[in-house]
Order: sequence, then C-alpha cells, then structure tokens
Amino acid sequence: MLNGWVLAVVFITVLVSLCNPRGVSDIAFSSSNPPSFSSPFDFSETQHLFSLLSTLQYDFYRQSCPHAEKIVSSSMALIHSRRQDVSASLLRLFFHDCFIQGCDASILLDPTTGDDTYSSEKQAIPNLTLKGFVEIDQIKEELERLCPRVVSCADILSLATRDAVVLAGGPFYPVFTGRRDSTRAYFEEAMAELPRPDDNINRTLYLFAARGLDERDMVSLLGAHNIGKIGCQFILNRLYNFSGTSLPDPSIDPEFLNLMRFKCQEKEHNNTHVSHDQVSPASSPTPEASVETLRRSTLGMSYFQELSPSLSLEGGFDTHYYKSLLSGRGLLYADQQLMADENTGRLVKGYASDDGSTFRMDFARAMVKLSVLDVLTGSQGQIRERCGF
Repeated sequence: MLNGWVLAVVFITVLVSLCNPRGVSDIAFSSSNPPSFSSPFDFSETQHLFSLLSTLQYDFYRQSCPHAEKIVSSSMALIHSRRQDVSASLLRLFFHDCFIQGCDASILLDPTTGDDTYSSEKQAIPNLTLKGFVEIDQIKEELERLCPRVVSCADILSLATRDAVVLAGGPFYPVFTGRRDSTRAYFEEAMAELPRPDDNINRTLYLFAARGLDERDMVSLLGAHNIGKIGCQFILNRLYNFSGTSLPDPSIDPEFLNLMRFKCQEKEHNNTHVSHDQVSPASSPTPEASVETLRRSTLGMSYFQELSPSLSLEGGFDTHYYKSLLSGRGLLYADQQLMADENTGRLVKGYASDDGSTFRMDFARAMVKLSVLDVLTGSQGQIRERCGF
C-alpha cells in the first residue's frame, strides 16, 4: 500500500517536471524545429518510468534491515562533514555504474588477483580517476555488522548518492530499493560505451539515447558538473593537442585558454595524463602506480567562481554550469558541445534563465530514471558480503 502511494507521488512529480514553464517549454512548441524528444504530458514516457519503478520497492528493507536507510544517511552526513567533495565523487561513481549494464554495483568489483584474463571496470580508462569506493565500503561494513548479506552494494551506492546530492545542496528525489549486485564486471563495455570528455554532441546524444535517456535527461544530468572539479587530465588535450593537431581547440576564447592553461600547468600533462588514445580496449590495464597518481591529482577546475567573476557566490546546484556554457566557457569539449545542437542549446538557455528550480526539478527526475536502469531484482545477481568481490 505504501509502495503504491509513493509511486503515485513520483508519477505526479514526473508529470510536473514534463511541463516546466521556464525556458524549456519552447522546445516542445517550436513549429520550425520539432523536438526529437518527449514533449509535455508525454504519458508514454511517464508510464514507462512507472513500470520501471514498480520492479523495486519503497523501503525494501523495512523488515529485513529496518534501519538500513538511516544508517546510510547518518554515515553520509558524517563522511560529508569531513570531506565535502564526496558528493561529486559519488555522483560520478554512480553514473559510471548505471551507464554500463545498469545500476548493479559492477563498478565496485576489484580485479581478480592472478587472473590475467579478467579485468574489472575499475581498470577501464574512463574509470581510473573514480573515487568514493572507500566510503561505500565503510557503509557496507557497518550494514554487514547489523544485517549480514541483506543490503546490496547497488542499493547502498544508490542511496548514498542521493544523500550526497542533498548534502551538497541538491534536490531530494526518491530512491526505490531492492536492487541486487552483479556477479561480474564489464571492462570492455566500460571502455567503449562511457561518454568521453572529447565526445561531440552526436556521440553523447547517441550514448544517452541508447539507455532510454533523452536530451532533457542528458542536459540535466550533465549539470552535475556544477559541483566538484574537472580534473586537468580531462582538459589538457583541448589545451595543447586538440584532435591530434598539436594545437589548442580553436573554439576556445584566447583569454579563457590562457586561464585554463594557468590552472592546469603543462607539467601535469607529463605526470598524470592518460588519454583514451594511449591505451586501447585490448591493452593490459594501466599500472597501479599510474592509477594512484591519477586519483591523487588535485589539479583541476570547477564551473564556479574561478571561471567568471560575474557568477553568484553560491557554488552548489544552481545555474552556473549552464551560464558558463552560454558564455563559451565549457571546460570539457563534450560540455561545450551542448551549445552545438539547437535542442540541447535551448535546454541550456532554459536552465540558465531562472533561479535553478527548473534544472533541479529535471535533475531529480533524470536521477530517478538513471537509478532504475537495468536493475537486477528477485533471484537475479547476488548480495555481496563485500562490495569489492
């Protein structure tokens, strides 16, 4: 009964999100440029989301481990008080997990010692700089002491990410639970199918659409770049060797180019940079020492104050990411490419035009959709005792 009531609330919330009044609605009603994605009151999309949510439950552990969600929440509050950048770390970790074969905690699996034929997703080049594993393991250990082999790592990651978003000033959204953990990792898929910082708009749109996420979902989810830093290793090719030309991206304003080069000193290129071109999907995994160097690197830039003195002093879930794109100051090529497509460009303008409420509503809606991608339930998968194996 309770599960049905919450589903109804989510259903209504999604309907409200589908008809935002500011900046976004002009896309659906533009006769000169019909949208390629869902228009307001698209009940088929909402019903699809409703059916996905119905495979999970609200408060799934209410009998088997009744304090599970409170433990995750209190643990995240403590972790965030000590390390505020954990919100950005978990958001990225969660996205990389769900984007490859669904939200099944496969990203958390460690490499198998002595097995050269098996590579974990952690070893895939796009995942080398991921953080947050230690924090998820800490929460899992606490839950295992109370409820052994009951709460899945996939649910812990989903709940912890939602709490991290809220702690960073982002919107609350419901997380339904009952996910189970994958029995394997997907190294090849992670190498080939995760969005890359140098992707053009067509590839980014394709990758999101392949997972049932439309332009609006994509643009709002990329707004997670509002928080945290973009590591310099993801920017350097744009600054010094764009598309293999040994020249900077010609679309970058010279003043902004100099700022980015100042923030990301060229010596970082020699010390920590590993590009997708340097290691192919068939290559052996990057040496552990290089991985640690990448993860420990602190050089990076944010979409906040250091990019534009005209931005507000608030640095959380607001519109500064979209305002940066409007002014041509996207850090990643893939981010700035949102302005290269008319539909996604209009969404950027729409999100930048108000106080952030439209973006926050759509971000919450997109996170609900992301969180239920290809989840394992029932007798599928497993409940791991430890998230790494």
